[in-house]
Amino acid sequence: MNLHEYQGKELLSSFGVRIQRGIVAKNAKEAVDAAKQLTAETGTGWHVIKAQVHAGGRGKGGGVKLAKNLQEVETIAGEIIGMNLVTPQTSAEGKKVHQVLIAEDVYYPGENEPDEYYMSVLLNRGTGRNMIMYSTEGGMDIETVAEETPHLIFTEEVDPALGLLPFQARRVAFNLGLSGAAFKEMTKFVSALYTAYVKSDASLFEINPVLKTSDNKIMAVDSKVTLDDNALYRHRDLAEMRDLREENPIEVEAGALGLNYVDLDGNVGCMVNGAGLAMATMDLIKQAGGEPANFLDVGGTADAARVEAAFKIILKDPNVKAILINIFGGIVRCDRVAQGVIDAYKNMGNINVPIIVRLQGTNADIAKDLIDNSGLDVLSATEFQEAADKVQKVLG
Repeated sequence: MNLHEYQGKELLSSFGVRIQRGIVAKNAKEAVDAAKQLTAETGTGWHVIKAQVHAGGRGKGGGVKLAKNLQEVETIAGEIIGMNLVTPQTSAEGKKVHQVLIAEDVYYPGENEPDEYYMSVLLNRGTGRNMIMYSTEGGMDIETVAEETPHLIFTEEVDPALGLLPFQARRVAFNLGLSGAAFKEMTKFVSALYTAYVKSDASLFEINPVLKTSDNKIMAVDSKVTLDDNALYRHRDLAEMRDLREENPIEVEAGALGLNYVDLDGNVGCMVNGAGLAMATMDLIKQAGGEPANFLDVGGTADAARVEAAFKIILKDPNVKAILINIFGGIVRCDRVAQGVIDAYKNMGNINVPIIVRLQGTNADIAKDLIDNSGLDVLSATEFQEAADKVQKVLG
Protein backbone atom coordinates (compact mmCIF):
# COMPACT_ATOMS: atom_id res chain seq x y z
CA MET A 1 0.00 0.00 0.00
CA ASN A 2 1.41 3.37 -1.04
CA LEU A 3 1.17 6.52 1.05
CA HIS A 4 0.99 10.11 -0.10
CA GLU A 5 3.96 12.34 0.62
CA TYR A 6 2.21 14.14 3.47
CA GLN A 7 1.18 10.82 5.05
CA GLY A 8 4.70 9.46 4.74
CA LYS A 9 6.10 12.58 6.38
CA GLU A 10 3.63 12.29 9.25
CA LEU A 11 4.79 8.72 9.78
CA LEU A 12 8.46 9.73 9.64
CA SER A 13 7.93 12.59 12.07
CA SER A 14 6.29 10.24 14.58
CA PHE A 15 9.60 8.34 14.75
CA GLY A 16 11.72 11.46 15.23
CA VAL A 17 12.74 12.06 11.60
CA ARG A 18 13.05 15.77 10.83
CA ILE A 19 10.75 16.69 7.93
CA GLN A 20 9.91 19.64 5.74
CA ARG A 21 6.69 20.75 7.41
CA GLY A 22 3.50 21.20 5.46
CA ILE A 23 -0.29 21.22 5.51
CA VAL A 24 -2.53 19.43 3.02
CA ALA A 25 -5.24 21.37 1.16
CA LYS A 26 -8.12 20.27 -1.07
CA ASN A 27 -8.87 23.62 -2.75
CA ALA A 28 -7.30 27.03 -3.35
CA LYS A 29 -8.89 28.65 -0.28
CA GLU A 30 -7.61 25.89 2.00
CA ALA A 31 -4.19 26.31 0.37
CA VAL A 32 -4.08 30.03 1.30
CA ASP A 33 -5.23 29.27 4.85
CA ALA A 34 -2.56 26.56 5.10
CA ALA A 35 0.12 28.96 3.85
CA LYS A 36 -0.85 31.56 6.46
CA GLN A 37 -0.80 28.95 9.22
CA LEU A 38 2.55 27.61 8.06
CA THR A 39 4.06 31.11 8.02
CA ALA A 40 2.82 31.71 11.56
CA GLU A 41 4.27 28.39 12.78
CA THR A 42 7.57 28.29 10.87
CA GLY A 43 8.27 31.83 9.68
CA THR A 44 8.56 30.70 6.07
CA GLY A 45 7.96 33.46 3.52
CA TRP A 46 7.75 31.27 0.42
CA HIS A 47 5.74 28.09 0.02
CA VAL A 48 6.15 24.96 -2.10
CA ILE A 49 2.95 23.62 -3.68
CA LYS A 50 3.14 19.85 -4.22
CA ALA A 51 0.57 17.67 -5.98
CA GLN A 52 -0.33 14.62 -3.87
CA VAL A 53 -0.49 11.63 -6.19
CA HIS A 54 1.07 8.18 -6.05
CA ALA A 55 3.71 8.82 -8.71
CA GLY A 56 7.26 10.06 -8.86
CA GLY A 57 8.60 12.79 -11.12
CA ARG A 58 5.85 15.24 -10.14
CA GLY A 59 8.06 18.25 -10.72
CA LYS A 60 8.66 17.27 -14.35
CA GLY A 61 4.92 17.25 -14.97
CA GLY A 62 4.28 20.63 -13.34
CA GLY A 63 3.09 19.18 -10.05
CA VAL A 64 5.63 20.94 -7.80
CA LYS A 65 5.92 24.72 -7.89
CA LEU A 66 7.24 27.54 -5.69
CA ALA A 67 4.93 30.35 -4.57
CA LYS A 68 6.50 33.61 -3.37
CA ASN A 69 3.33 35.18 -2.00
CA LEU A 70 -0.24 34.28 -1.04
CA GLN A 71 -1.63 35.29 -4.43
CA GLU A 72 0.72 32.80 -6.10
CA VAL A 73 -0.26 30.15 -3.55
CA GLU A 74 -3.92 30.58 -4.51
CA THR A 75 -3.24 30.65 -8.26
CA ILE A 76 -0.83 27.70 -8.35
CA ALA A 77 -2.94 25.53 -6.03
CA GLY A 78 -6.01 26.26 -8.16
CA GLU A 79 -4.12 25.21 -11.28
CA ILE A 80 -2.71 21.98 -9.81
CA ILE A 81 -5.83 20.74 -7.99
CA GLY A 82 -8.06 19.02 -10.51
CA MET A 83 -5.40 18.68 -13.21
CA ASN A 84 -4.43 15.34 -14.72
CA LEU A 85 -0.76 15.15 -13.79
CA VAL A 86 1.39 13.26 -16.28
CA THR A 87 4.80 12.12 -15.05
CA PRO A 88 7.33 9.49 -16.19
CA GLN A 89 5.64 7.11 -13.72
CA THR A 90 2.01 7.57 -14.85
CA SER A 91 0.07 6.52 -17.92
CA ALA A 92 -0.44 8.92 -20.82
CA GLU A 93 -3.73 10.00 -19.21
CA GLY A 94 -1.95 10.89 -15.97
CA LYS A 95 -3.46 10.97 -12.50
CA LYS A 96 -6.04 13.44 -11.27
CA VAL A 97 -4.83 15.64 -8.43
CA HIS A 98 -7.32 15.83 -5.56
CA GLN A 99 -5.13 17.65 -3.02
CA VAL A 100 -1.86 19.51 -2.62
CA LEU A 101 0.69 19.83 0.14
CA ILE A 102 1.60 23.38 1.10
CA ALA A 103 5.15 23.05 2.40
CA GLU A 104 7.64 25.40 3.98
CA ASP A 105 10.63 26.70 2.03
CA VAL A 106 13.71 24.98 3.50
CA TYR A 107 16.26 26.28 1.00
CA TYR A 108 16.85 29.45 2.99
CA PRO A 109 20.21 31.29 2.87
CA GLY A 110 22.81 30.71 5.58
CA GLU A 111 26.45 30.12 6.32
CA ASN A 112 26.65 27.01 4.08
CA GLU A 113 25.20 25.98 0.75
CA PRO A 114 22.35 23.43 1.00
CA ASP A 115 23.14 19.92 -0.24
CA GLU A 116 20.79 17.19 -1.47
CA TYR A 117 21.22 13.45 -0.95
CA TYR A 118 19.29 10.32 -1.90
CA MET A 119 18.37 7.68 0.68
CA SER A 120 16.10 4.64 0.76
CA VAL A 121 15.52 1.63 2.99
CA LEU A 122 14.34 -1.62 1.45
CA LEU A 123 14.72 -5.38 1.59
CA ASN A 124 17.57 -7.03 -0.28
CA ARG A 125 15.87 -10.29 -1.20
CA GLY A 126 19.16 -11.80 -2.31
CA THR A 127 20.68 -11.63 1.16
CA GLY A 128 17.51 -11.60 3.27
CA ARG A 129 18.63 -8.37 4.93
CA ASN A 130 17.34 -4.82 5.03
CA MET A 131 19.47 -2.39 3.07
CA ILE A 132 20.05 1.34 3.20
CA MET A 133 20.82 2.69 -0.26
CA TYR A 134 22.16 6.24 -0.46
CA SER A 135 23.99 8.66 -2.68
CA THR A 136 25.44 12.15 -2.74
CA GLU A 137 23.42 12.74 -5.93
CA GLY A 138 20.03 13.56 -4.44
CA GLY A 139 17.26 15.31 -6.32
CA MET A 140 18.12 13.48 -9.53
CA ASP A 141 16.82 10.31 -11.18
CA ILE A 142 18.53 7.68 -9.07
CA GLU A 143 18.20 5.17 -11.94
CA THR A 144 20.32 7.46 -14.14
CA VAL A 145 22.89 7.89 -11.37
CA ALA A 146 23.09 4.12 -10.88
CA GLU A 147 23.52 3.55 -14.62
CA GLU A 148 25.99 6.31 -15.45
CA THR A 149 27.90 6.76 -12.16
CA PRO A 150 27.42 3.57 -10.11
CA HIS A 151 30.36 4.45 -7.86
CA LEU A 152 28.19 7.21 -6.36
CA ILE A 153 25.65 4.67 -5.05
CA PHE A 154 26.42 3.27 -1.59
CA THR A 155 24.68 0.48 0.30
CA GLU A 156 24.64 -0.53 3.95
CA GLU A 157 23.16 -3.93 4.77
CA VAL A 158 21.63 -4.46 8.20
CA ASP A 159 21.47 -7.76 10.04
CA PRO A 160 17.80 -8.06 11.09
CA ALA A 161 18.81 -9.79 14.33
CA LEU A 162 21.10 -6.93 15.38
CA GLY A 163 19.40 -3.94 13.82
CA LEU A 164 21.21 -0.85 12.60
CA LEU A 165 24.40 -0.44 14.61
CA PRO A 166 25.83 2.99 15.49
CA PHE A 167 28.97 2.52 13.40
CA GLN A 168 26.80 1.85 10.33
CA ALA A 169 24.92 5.13 10.73
CA ARG A 170 28.26 6.92 11.12
CA ARG A 171 29.58 5.22 7.97
CA VAL A 172 26.59 6.52 5.99
CA ALA A 173 27.30 10.06 7.18
CA PHE A 174 31.01 9.67 6.40
CA ASN A 175 30.40 8.38 2.86
CA LEU A 176 28.14 11.38 2.23
CA GLY A 177 31.10 13.62 3.03
CA LEU A 178 29.61 15.20 6.14
CA SER A 179 31.39 16.52 9.20
CA GLY A 180 30.68 18.43 12.41
CA ALA A 181 27.05 19.18 13.26
CA ALA A 182 25.79 17.85 9.92
CA PHE A 183 27.55 14.53 10.57
CA LYS A 184 25.82 14.12 13.95
CA GLU A 185 22.47 15.15 12.45
CA MET A 186 22.80 12.59 9.66
CA THR A 187 23.55 9.72 12.05
CA LYS A 188 20.40 10.57 14.01
CA PHE A 189 18.41 10.87 10.77
CA VAL A 190 19.57 7.48 9.47
CA SER A 191 18.83 5.73 12.77
CA ALA A 192 15.35 7.25 13.03
CA LEU A 193 14.58 6.46 9.37
CA TYR A 194 15.55 2.81 9.81
CA THR A 195 13.47 2.54 12.97
CA ALA A 196 10.46 3.98 11.12
CA TYR A 197 10.94 1.44 8.33
CA VAL A 198 11.06 -1.55 10.68
CA LYS A 199 8.36 -0.45 13.14
CA SER A 200 5.83 0.36 10.40
CA ASP A 201 6.42 -2.95 8.53
CA ALA A 202 7.28 -1.06 5.36
CA SER A 203 8.66 -2.56 2.18
CA LEU A 204 10.14 0.76 1.00
CA PHE A 205 11.08 4.14 2.41
CA GLU A 206 12.55 6.46 -0.21
CA ILE A 207 13.61 10.02 0.59
CA ASN A 208 14.71 12.09 -2.40
CA PRO A 209 16.01 14.50 -1.52
CA VAL A 210 17.37 14.30 1.98
CA LEU A 211 18.44 17.91 2.54
CA LYS A 212 21.33 19.38 4.48
CA THR A 213 20.12 22.91 5.09
CA SER A 214 22.31 25.99 5.14
CA ASP A 215 22.47 25.71 8.96
CA ASN A 216 23.40 21.98 8.89
CA LYS A 217 20.01 20.48 9.69
CA ILE A 218 19.19 17.15 8.01
CA MET A 219 15.59 16.65 6.90
CA ALA A 220 13.30 14.72 4.57
CA VAL A 221 12.03 17.06 1.85
CA ASP A 222 10.08 14.31 0.14
CA SER A 223 8.89 10.84 1.09
CA LYS A 224 7.80 7.77 -0.82
CA VAL A 225 6.48 5.06 1.48
CA THR A 226 5.21 1.61 0.56
CA LEU A 227 3.76 -0.53 3.35
CA ASP A 228 3.64 -4.33 3.34
CA ASP A 229 -0.01 -5.26 2.75
CA ASN A 230 0.48 -8.52 4.64
CA ALA A 231 1.31 -6.63 7.84
CA LEU A 232 -1.48 -4.04 7.74
CA TYR A 233 -3.53 -6.05 10.24
CA ARG A 234 -0.97 -4.88 12.80
CA HIS A 235 -1.33 -1.23 11.78
CA ARG A 236 -5.01 -0.33 11.61
CA ASP A 237 -4.16 3.37 11.77
CA LEU A 238 -1.91 3.10 8.73
CA ALA A 239 -4.43 0.99 6.81
CA GLU A 240 -6.90 3.88 7.15
CA MET A 241 -4.51 6.06 5.14
CA ARG A 242 -5.25 4.08 1.96
CA ASP A 243 -6.47 6.34 -0.85
CA LEU A 244 -8.57 4.22 -3.21
CA ARG A 245 -8.74 7.09 -5.71
CA GLU A 246 -5.07 6.49 -6.48
CA GLU A 247 -5.51 2.81 -7.28
CA ASN A 248 -6.81 0.96 -10.32
CA PRO A 249 -10.61 0.78 -9.76
CA ILE A 250 -10.85 -2.72 -11.24
CA GLU A 251 -8.12 -3.98 -8.90
CA VAL A 252 -9.91 -2.36 -5.94
CA GLU A 253 -13.19 -4.06 -6.91
CA ALA A 254 -11.47 -7.41 -7.36
CA GLY A 255 -9.79 -7.11 -3.97
CA ALA A 256 -13.16 -6.43 -2.33
CA LEU A 257 -14.41 -9.69 -3.89
CA GLY A 258 -11.45 -11.63 -2.55
CA LEU A 259 -9.77 -12.05 -5.94
CA ASN A 260 -6.03 -11.61 -6.46
CA TYR A 261 -6.07 -9.44 -9.58
CA VAL A 262 -3.48 -7.31 -11.36
CA ASP A 263 -4.46 -5.34 -14.46
CA LEU A 264 -2.14 -5.65 -17.47
CA ASP A 265 -2.12 -4.32 -21.04
CA GLY A 266 -2.78 -7.49 -23.06
CA ASN A 267 -5.71 -9.03 -24.94
CA VAL A 268 -6.23 -12.45 -23.27
CA GLY A 269 -7.95 -12.56 -19.90
CA CYS A 270 -6.71 -15.19 -17.42
CA MET A 271 -8.64 -17.00 -14.71
CA VAL A 272 -6.41 -19.38 -12.78
CA ASN A 273 -6.16 -20.99 -9.34
CA GLY A 274 -2.71 -20.60 -7.79
CA ALA A 275 -0.08 -17.92 -8.32
CA GLY A 276 2.50 -20.27 -9.86
CA LEU A 277 0.03 -21.68 -12.37
CA ALA A 278 -1.08 -18.12 -13.14
CA MET A 279 2.48 -17.12 -14.03
CA ALA A 280 2.86 -20.25 -16.22
CA THR A 281 -0.46 -19.43 -17.91
CA MET A 282 0.76 -15.95 -18.75
CA ASP A 283 3.85 -17.51 -20.36
CA LEU A 284 1.55 -19.87 -22.27
CA ILE A 285 -0.43 -16.96 -23.65
CA LYS A 286 2.75 -15.19 -24.77
CA GLN A 287 3.95 -18.32 -26.55
CA ALA A 288 0.59 -18.56 -28.31
CA GLY A 289 1.04 -15.09 -29.76
CA GLY A 290 -1.18 -13.23 -27.32
CA GLU A 291 -0.56 -10.89 -24.42
CA PRO A 292 -1.99 -11.49 -20.92
CA ALA A 293 -4.59 -8.88 -20.00
CA ASN A 294 -4.38 -9.62 -16.30
CA PHE A 295 -3.11 -11.79 -13.49
CA LEU A 296 -6.10 -13.34 -11.72
CA ASP A 297 -5.88 -16.01 -9.04
CA VAL A 298 -9.36 -17.14 -7.97
CA GLY A 299 -7.95 -19.28 -5.16
CA GLY A 300 -9.09 -22.74 -4.12
CA THR A 301 -12.87 -22.20 -4.21
CA ALA A 302 -13.79 -21.73 -7.87
CA ASP A 303 -17.56 -22.08 -7.46
CA ALA A 304 -20.20 -20.47 -9.73
CA ALA A 305 -20.40 -17.23 -7.74
CA ARG A 306 -16.63 -16.78 -7.68
CA VAL A 307 -16.24 -17.66 -11.36
CA GLU A 308 -19.01 -15.23 -12.28
CA ALA A 309 -17.34 -12.47 -10.26
CA ALA A 310 -14.05 -13.20 -12.02
CA PHE A 311 -15.75 -13.12 -15.43
CA LYS A 312 -17.25 -9.72 -14.70
CA ILE A 313 -13.89 -8.32 -13.56
CA ILE A 314 -12.09 -9.62 -16.66
CA LEU A 315 -14.78 -8.33 -19.04
CA LYS A 316 -14.50 -4.79 -17.64
CA ASP A 317 -11.33 -4.56 -19.74
CA PRO A 318 -12.38 -3.61 -23.30
CA ASN A 319 -9.07 -4.94 -24.69
CA VAL A 320 -9.89 -8.57 -23.79
CA LYS A 321 -10.39 -10.63 -26.99
CA ALA A 322 -10.42 -14.08 -25.35
CA ILE A 323 -10.49 -15.65 -21.89
CA LEU A 324 -8.37 -18.62 -20.82
CA ILE A 325 -9.52 -20.48 -17.71
CA ASN A 326 -6.74 -22.74 -16.42
CA ILE A 327 -7.61 -24.71 -13.29
CA PHE A 328 -5.72 -27.51 -11.60
CA GLY A 329 -8.15 -29.62 -9.63
CA GLY A 330 -6.29 -30.48 -6.48
CA ILE A 331 -8.12 -28.76 -3.65
CA VAL A 332 -11.20 -28.22 -5.79
CA ARG A 333 -12.68 -30.86 -8.13
CA CYS A 334 -12.59 -30.05 -11.85
CA ASP A 335 -16.22 -31.02 -12.38
CA ARG A 336 -17.30 -28.47 -9.77
CA VAL A 337 -15.28 -25.79 -11.54
CA ALA A 338 -16.77 -26.78 -14.90
CA GLN A 339 -20.28 -26.57 -13.47
CA GLY A 340 -19.37 -23.20 -12.00
CA VAL A 341 -18.25 -21.95 -15.42
CA ILE A 342 -21.46 -23.20 -17.03
CA ASP A 343 -23.69 -21.66 -14.34
CA ALA A 344 -21.82 -18.37 -14.43
CA TYR A 345 -22.03 -18.23 -18.23
CA LYS A 346 -25.79 -18.81 -18.14
CA ASN A 347 -26.30 -16.24 -15.38
CA MET A 348 -24.42 -13.58 -17.33
CA GLY A 349 -26.16 -14.25 -20.61
CA ASN A 350 -24.19 -13.82 -23.81
CA ILE A 351 -20.41 -13.39 -23.43
CA ASN A 352 -19.00 -11.87 -26.60
CA VAL A 353 -15.44 -13.21 -26.36
CA PRO A 354 -14.24 -16.80 -26.90
CA ILE A 355 -13.59 -18.82 -23.74
CA ILE A 356 -11.08 -21.65 -23.50
CA VAL A 357 -11.30 -23.84 -20.39
CA ARG A 358 -8.40 -26.08 -19.46
CA LEU A 359 -9.15 -28.30 -16.46
CA GLN A 360 -6.65 -30.83 -15.19
CA GLY A 361 -6.66 -32.95 -12.06
CA THR A 362 -9.44 -34.58 -10.05
CA ASN A 363 -12.43 -35.49 -12.28
CA ALA A 364 -10.92 -33.70 -15.29
CA ASP A 365 -12.59 -36.14 -17.71
CA ILE A 366 -16.03 -35.49 -16.20
CA ALA A 367 -15.36 -31.74 -16.37
CA LYS A 368 -14.49 -31.93 -20.06
CA ASP A 369 -17.73 -33.79 -20.79
CA LEU A 370 -19.72 -31.16 -18.90
CA ILE A 371 -18.14 -28.34 -20.92
CA ASP A 372 -18.43 -30.13 -24.27
CA ASN A 373 -22.10 -31.02 -23.71
CA SER A 374 -23.18 -27.70 -22.20
CA GLY A 375 -24.27 -26.24 -25.54
CA LEU A 376 -22.33 -23.08 -24.71
CA ASP A 377 -19.71 -21.39 -26.87
CA VAL A 378 -16.89 -22.64 -24.64
CA LEU A 379 -13.85 -24.61 -25.84
CA SER A 380 -12.39 -27.26 -23.54
CA ALA A 381 -8.82 -28.53 -23.26
CA THR A 382 -6.94 -30.91 -20.99
CA GLU A 383 -3.31 -30.26 -21.96
CA PHE A 384 -1.28 -27.07 -21.81
CA GLN A 385 -0.33 -27.18 -25.49
CA GLU A 386 -3.92 -27.89 -26.50
CA ALA A 387 -5.04 -24.79 -24.61
CA ALA A 388 -2.28 -22.75 -26.25
CA ASP A 389 -3.30 -23.90 -29.73
CA LYS A 390 -6.93 -22.93 -29.08
CA VAL A 391 -5.90 -19.49 -27.77
CA GLN A 392 -3.83 -19.00 -30.91
CA LYS A 393 -6.76 -20.08 -33.09
CA VAL A 394 -9.33 -17.72 -31.56
CA LEU A 395 -6.92 -14.80 -31.76
CA GLY A 396 -6.52 -15.47 -35.46
